[in-house]
Amino acid sequence: MTTRLPNLETPSFACFGEVLWDVLPTGQQPGGAPFNVAVHLRQLGLPADLISRVGDDELGTELLAFIESKNLRLNYVQRGHTHLTGVVKANVDDTHEVTYKIVQPVAWDYIHYDAALEALVQQADVFVFGSLAARQAGTRETLYRLLEHARFKVFDVNLRPPHYTKDVVRYLLEKADMVKLNHHELAEIMAWFSEETDEAAALQWLSARFDLQAVCLTKGADGAILWANNQLYSAPGVPVAVKDTIGSGDSFLAALLKGLLTGQEPGEALRFACATGALVATHAGATPTFQETDVHTLLAAQPV
Repeated sequence: MTTRLPNLETPSFACFGEVLWDVLPTGQQPGGAPFNVAVHLRQLGLPADLISRVGDDELGTELLAFIESKNLRLNYVQRGHTHLTGVVKANVDDTHEVTYKIVQPVAWDYIHYDAALEALVQQADVFVFGSLAARQAGTRETLYRLLEHARFKVFDVNLRPPHYTKDVVRYLLEKADMVKLNHHELAEIMAWFSEETDEAAALQWLSARFDLQAVCLTKGADGAILWANNQLYSAPGVPVAVKDTIGSGDSFLAALLKGLLTGQEPGEALRFACATGALVATHAGATPTFQETDVHTLLAAQPV
């Protein structure tokens, strides 16, 4: 079992899965976890590409323009003629826990495998994916094939009922090198595989069971814990005035990956990731513009 994380000067990323419109009471905003992660990686100064698919419709055209505006290439965002661009209806009545109604089938359910995607994944240092894109056979088969070419595989669990099965989640866990999940997801997955209920012990158990180099549990306002390098790290939440939490977990993951994979001490990487997620929560929408200095400013204002 490999226990040490890669140490790369400037890791490159391929983020696979859904890009869509979040329909909110205030209007529609671009979203989708893999897209959000890619945007935040770019904002943190790292090369990232998005692999996804939109429809040949007005919403697709608008989404492509937004993707470009966030400094992401369109080379790997396919355009389909048979299915509409993805839409999700987000309920933000609880500002700390957003719920979603996810339309299906849509364009990102039919990401086609091709040589360009394979080449991108082979070249990228890191491949980021989630469970939602595996809900239907088309994109799931493409994901499974690309996983065979990926160097370092990061599974952002992102369980959205009813869009997953135990068998698919287990397969993705088996393929992953690193996993990020929240407390609801941890409880559900552990109920499938083990009687362990203690969070820290559960992360260690998952790491051993699925041969993972790192497992991270996000706990919202209570921060996060991380099992990496055979050690447990923890970081408190960063108190902020929350507008909404859409995209907070995705920005957290981008920041954590940057820290962990560029040789930052894991505890510091976790603390920086918590502050990044908190900063995004002070803005409406999943991909507000920010700079790394903004995160450091927020951290500097915290009591020691």
